[in-house]
Amino acid sequence: MTTPLDRIRNFSIVAHIDHGKSTLSDRLIQETGGLTSREMKEQVLDSMDIERERGITIKAQTVRLNYKADDGLDYVLNLMDTPGHVDFAYEVSRSLAACEGSILVVDASQGVEAQTLANVYQAIDNNHEIVPVLNKVDLPAAEPDRIRAQIEDVIGIDASDAVLASAKTGLGIHEVLEAIVTRLPPPKGDETKPLKALLVDAWYDAYLGVVVLVRIFDGRLKVGQKIKMMQTGAVYTAERLGVFEPKATMVDSLGPGEIGFLTGSIKEVADAAVGATITDERKPTDEPLKGFKDVQPVVFCGLFPVDAANFDDLRAAVGRLRLNDASFTYEMESSAALGFGFRCGFLGLLHLEIVQERLSREFNLDLIATAPSVVYHINQRDGSTIELHNPADLPDVMQIESIEEPWIKATILTPDDYLGAVIKLCQDRRGVQRELSYVGSRAMLIYDLPLNEVVFDFYDRLKSISKGYASFDYQLEDYRKGDLVKMSILVNAEPVDALSMLVHRDRAEGRGRSMVEKMKELIPPHLFVIPIQAAIGGKIIARETVRALRKDVTAKCYGGDASRKRKLLDKQKAGKKKMRQFGKVEIPQEAFIAALKMDED
Repeated sequence: MTTPLDRIRNFSIVAHIDHGKSTLSDRLIQETGGLTSREMKEQVLDSMDIERERGITIKAQTVRLNYKADDGLDYVLNLMDTPGHVDFAYEVSRSLAACEGSILVVDASQGVEAQTLANVYQAIDNNHEIVPVLNKVDLPAAEPDRIRAQIEDVIGIDASDAVLASAKTGLGIHEVLEAIVTRLPPPKGDETKPLKALLVDAWYDAYLGVVVLVRIFDGRLKVGQKIKMMQTGAVYTAERLGVFEPKATMVDSLGPGEIGFLTGSIKEVADAAVGATITDERKPTDEPLKGFKDVQPVVFCGLFPVDAANFDDLRAAVGRLRLNDASFTYEMESSAALGFGFRCGFLGLLHLEIVQERLSREFNLDLIATAPSVVYHINQRDGSTIELHNPADLPDVMQIESIEEPWIKATILTPDDYLGAVIKLCQDRRGVQRELSYVGSRAMLIYDLPLNEVVFDFYDRLKSISKGYASFDYQLEDYRKGDLVKMSILVNAEPVDALSMLVHRDRAEGRGRSMVEKMKELIPPHLFVIPIQAAIGGKIIARETVRALRKDVTAKCYGGDASRKRKLLDKQKAGKKKMRQFGKVEIPQEAFIAALKMDED
């Protein structure tokens, strides 16, 4: 049965982390009868184990709800639950392109936070109608009137008719549904025009091949229809069409304004690029939809299989993961210490951690990750400029004129009590303060910071010094010249290319010292002494030594001449010397990961 356009509402839920997006989605699904109370579980749309364990949303999820409104008419609501973390902002931008309206969820006790602003501005850029919802009004600390005023002051949208709700208790959920139906606009589209559909998401199914999530703008998509991917020219047959209610339900066709999934034996991962336009093969549309802007990774690291024989499995895994996460990029690289692997680009450290964990869980891979680095611009003496993704590839110092590093504009919101500690953290990371103002009772700091000081553990440190209350959002500003040097880590006089990094000259010694101390704890003792050194060029700036395991070779000597013991000890000493020359040091994977979590001081 075809749903008239004016009865469809496509909307996404945007908010800061932990303001209750996923719980509100649960209540909307329950209220509209999408699942029975027996099938219902917490965070029903967070389908990945890793999302449920961490209590965060990583992938934007879609669900179709059937709702009978107070005016007696039946409506179809397509809901997209989006992530709140800055590292998954690309998921948010994709979801917003497929919708006409947004529900802005704000915690009635915490108020507007950094990601609230970032996500709302994205929604406004997409010309969305916005319905503010004040969540958690049942909390004793809730101050709805103050937060209403704050939304109007900080974001600049009218919040006088904001819906008061508590997703946990179910209070105000009916009012939220009515606001969606009455205040959000229906989609536009023309069924008589040629098919024009946006590829919103894609994932891999072992039995069906690539499954594609689409939003229809014009025309109608039917089962058995020949479809064409406009970007690549690939042609497929739509074999199955369906919608998530939240269980997958098969349908015969999808019309304008509808969001659903299709399968068509798509084997080539490259053909299902997120943001592509799908059209009818016989009667194609004239011009594709504008799609999504290409994402710019900000953090790079190398991923290598622990066992070199698993390289092909890793190649297949990163291809499938890229299909499901368009903000993740990769290219092949090889390392003297680690063999063949991939240089991967991420939107931040949390993104890196999640991708690594998904590769090990979903594809059973044992991986080694190198220290994360950012993209540097190297200006050479011959006038050329190169982009450096991997510090191990730094050209000879004599050829380098200058090195430019990326700087970000960071917005930090923190309660007043922690302001001093937050300012000290930013100063320690070579930050330059732009402004300090107040949003209600919280301080808003805007700082210029070098990105390579942020990628290590800035976010963790910020959360620990503010007891979790500070929020952090950033955007890339520009590249600036810096006094940067390459620091190498030598283990048993052999450089470990996976641990080399570019650091600011003033901080090199401190970082080198903490690095070798950490490595000393993590490298298990061998039968010979292992020196661990940090070096800039030929100059050693820090050193630690892992002491040798001492095997008691004199245990079998009881009594007799002392020269017997001496002879055995001298033999052992000569053996250790030879081992140190030819011995291979096994560096455990934790040592590589610990290299990221540096500045604990």
